[in-house]
Amino acid sequence: MQPFTRLDAPIAPLPLANIDTDQIIPKQFLKTVEREGLGRGLFYDFRFDPEGREKPDFVLNRPEYKGAGVLVTGDNFGCGSSREHAPWALMDFGIRCVVSTSFADIFYNNCFQNGLLPVVLKADEVQQLMDEARGGNHMVTVDLEAQTVVSPSGQTFRFDIDPARKHKMLNGLDAIGETLQKAADIDVFESKRALTQPWMEDA
Repeated sequence: MQPFTRLDAPIAPLPLANIDTDQIIPKQFLKTVEREGLGRGLFYDFRFDPEGREKPDFVLNRPEYKGAGVLVTGDNFGCGSSREHAPWALMDFGIRCVVSTSFADIFYNNCFQNGLLPVVLKADEVQQLMDEARGGNHMVTVDLEAQTVVSPSGQTFRFDIDPARKHKMLNGLDAIGETLQKAADIDVFESKRALTQPWMEDA
């Protein structure tokens, strides 16, 4: 998993509440277990018309928001079914951080397992980021070590994060990577077990 330390990137505003995982990545794109290529299905029904043409008024289709790495959005982002494809699609599109006042629990947990940083800020702070993102300067800084978001105008907002999750994000550790940190202890355990329970080696 790619570590997340500090991100300097354009921010795109999506002022909608209760965006569910089917809106993030519709069901027709769930036939793969590969993470690459899912970005084309991100917000598909928002981004494209029934003929597959881009809707020019949707925020991520607008030239000034191309290459956005941060998305600021409404309450309860990521609700609905528990599909890991949702954070995969966001990251494949180039978004590394989503800012909201609240996230659905399963989506929130999936973000940390895949290197996407979900940031919870106060309602007035999210609104200010929304307002500034609509201006001419769209650049923000998200600093995980400092636990801060710096708005385009230079205002700093602090966010909370569980220390264990912060450690894993900073070091790029998913569940497998976290387990492999204990590789030496696992090897010692396996060696002892081979001596005390040799019959298990043939199992």
